[in-house]
Amino acid sequence: MNLKSVIRDFPDFPQKGIIFRDITPILRDPQIFQEIVSGLMSNHKQNDIDLIAGIESRGFLFGIAVSHALAKGFVPIRKQGKLPGDTISVDYTIEYGTATMEVQKDAINPGDRVLIVDDLLATGGTANAAAQLVERIHGKVVGISFVVELLALQGREKLKDYDVTSLVVYE
Repeated sequence: MNLKSVIRDFPDFPQKGIIFRDITPILRDPQIFQEIVSGLMSNHKQNDIDLIAGIESRGFLFGIAVSHALAKGFVPIRKQGKLPGDTISVDYTIEYGTATMEVQKDAINPGDRVLIVDDLLATGGTANAAAQLVERIHGKVVGISFVVELLALQGREKLKDYDVTSLVVYE
């Protein structure tokens, strides 16, 4: 399947100079969505994973679907202030600013094998921060899967210690 023919480009969104890769058409087509979910988990066997962690917000869409397909639990990694209870947080740089994300301290048990899922790999800051959160509560990141990778932003460099899968790559 040629995902580039399905993903729409929106120049200068959310700010001038950025091309937003819109995955909304994927969500409207159940067959394409199922193929995406299969692709996101293709490098991992069900017994290699204990939990799926999805990064807010579009990572939730794909992460929950992968979680369901593998019959594994789901852990949300969210923006600061969105989770109740005891959390840990990490600050990170994104392609057009800075942000903080959190996970609940008891969301992952020590030794749990976690597959992180998100829609987009750009600079790698968000996924790297998610991996740091998993590791800080003693989980093991077994891989990080993306629908889209923006190769020119070199995000894979920040994730060189992880097994990274991207289904479609833009130069």
